[in-house]
Amino acid sequence: MATVHPEPRWPASLALVACIALYAVLPNRLVVGPHWLVPVIVALPLAPLSARRHRHPDEAPWVRKATIGLIALVTLANVVSMALLVHHLLNATVHQGRNLIYSAVAVWLTNVIVYGLWFWEVDRGGPHRRASGEKLLPDLQFPQMGVADLAPPNWRPQFTDYLYSSFANGTSFAPADAMPLTLRMKTLFLGESLVSLITVAIVAARAVNILH
Repeated sequence: MATVHPEPRWPASLALVACIALYAVLPNRLVVGPHWLVPVIVALPLAPLSARRHRHPDEAPWVRKATIGLIALVTLANVVSMALLVHHLLNATVHQGRNLIYSAVAVWLTNVIVYGLWFWEVDRGGPHRRASGEKLLPDLQFPQMGVADLAPPNWRPQFTDYLYSSFANGTSFAPADAMPLTLRMKTLFLGESLVSLITVAIVAARAVNILH
């Protein structure tokens, strides 16, 4: 019988709280609808979800559906903010441009965090499936999984490993420490790199104009 290793939920919950905080500091022109709408929609189900301390193999199906729904909502909100950011950066005055560059940092950080959540939730069926101890085919191949001497026995990636992979992909626009193996994981890597590239490229171009 496989040994159960439940994964703690608090790192992912804290990451979603960070996304809400970053969204809350964006100016009104970079959000659609009331500024409070997305944070409230995310916060309401996050509270009961966070009351469950671990992601366990016997958790109810609605738990994963709700988690994926929250991650998808934050992702959509951030993509919309990115599109509005690009529009305003291309048409802003120098003074406005400086403030928008600060907002771009929030958009980029949210992108890194939210895709770290995607990687964590998608790899091998999610944290509840990984906790079961089943032998599952990986969506994301970490170095420790291929070379036994690099990690303790029965090593499994935690949320911080996925967050670091997201940060590395968001800065290099390519896999750095972990390699995506499946189509769904490659699609997630592509989506993160695209948002990150657009944000960094537009901000860099605008920053040059401001400095001159």
